[in-house]
Amino acid sequence: MERNTIFFDGNKEKTEQPTLDEILRAVYDALEEKGYNSIDQMVGYILSGDPSYITSHNNARNLIRHIERDDLVEELLKAFLAK
Repeated sequence: MERNTIFFDGNKEKTEQPTLDEILRAVYDALEEKGYNSIDQMVGYILSGDPSYITSHNNARNLIRHIERDDLVEELLKAFLAK
């Protein structure tokens, strides 16, 4: 009886994670849709770490939690200084 080895490709099973840009855009859009001042709400979240600044609409609150706040500030500074 011949037994062939089955190969498992773990890469196929992983779902692609959204980029920082995609997350920020999605959170911004969700806040706008709900009528919030998006920039103020996002600054409040970045400064305090309190996720209640971000709406749960369109899963925005869960999305923003995928980013470490210090990484977010670092990327924002890099983008600003690159201008």
